[in-house]
Amino acid sequence: MNDPIPFAGLSPETILDAVESLGIACDGRLMAMNSYENRVWQIGRDEAEPLIAKFYRPARWSDAQIDEEHQFVAEMAAAELPVVAPLSFDGATLHRHGGFRFALYPRRGGRAPELEDPAVLEWMGRLLARLHNIGAVRPFVTRPLLDSETFGYDTCEWLFEHAAIAEDVIETWAGVAEQALVEIDACYERAGDVTLLRLHGDCHSGNVLWSPEASGGPHFVDFDDARTGPAVQDLWMLLSGEAAEMNIQMQHVVRGYELFRPFDRRELYLIEALRTLRLLHHSAWLAQRWQDPAFPAAFPWFAGPRYWEDRILELREQIARMQEPALAVA
Repeated sequence: MNDPIPFAGLSPETILDAVESLGIACDGRLMAMNSYENRVWQIGRDEAEPLIAKFYRPARWSDAQIDEEHQFVAEMAAAELPVVAPLSFDGATLHRHGGFRFALYPRRGGRAPELEDPAVLEWMGRLLARLHNIGAVRPFVTRPLLDSETFGYDTCEWLFEHAAIAEDVIETWAGVAEQALVEIDACYERAGDVTLLRLHGDCHSGNVLWSPEASGGPHFVDFDDARTGPAVQDLWMLLSGEAAEMNIQMQHVVRGYELFRPFDRRELYLIEALRTLRLLHHSAWLAQRWQDPAFPAAFPWFAGPRYWEDRILELREQIARMQEPALAVA
């Protein structure tokens, strides 16, 4: 769709018609799920479990890139990893209706994992190692690389070109962002030539759900941000707190990880660099989505100079973190 306001034509009727175009009988019940990048709905069905319908943001990914995501998840499901894979209809998982692209998923519930528990961190490490073993089998062909160029330099260039930064702080922000990029590059130089593979890419606690069943455990959802990058990208978002706390947490994650896959300690140099890249990319993400009415409603503070003042402080903290010794894992 070419509408400058994405999802403008995605009415309840369009959603239900799209699902029913695949031969599924809906009972008319719709419940919006928490999602800003795409639009995700729970769809009620006659005498059957509800399904989850995900409508992709127009023009973000190509069909080939979405198909690569789906294929990656299908490979993991075939290896019996706990992932929520898109459902196939007539051999296809990506569908079109009313100018929108969508996929259907089984509904899977759960709660956020208790990442303060060492046993949970080790469990997550084991699962991520198995996920990365699948990710290392073949590369992505169309999905992009997560590195300092795509998430750092390109991000800053876009923010400048589109005058997205508040005028009264733009010079200060630019100077701090430039210094942050220098430190990011230094972190990559210290890490050296690390292995790149297919990743979940956005493995924060909101994308990992713990099954409520007594025999349950974590399962991965939402591979929309799957990219190529270093393995530690899927590990560092499990960490929190000060350096000493994160060091202990990483010990547990790596202990579980190395039961199934070696972990290259050089990637520890990348943790704070990847965190900084995520912060830069998040600012651009908000600016790029500002025409979507859901964003001003959800992030009203983005429109004021205070937002950029806070980002300047945040980047300065990250510069200091990147200059400190990396985490040490035995």
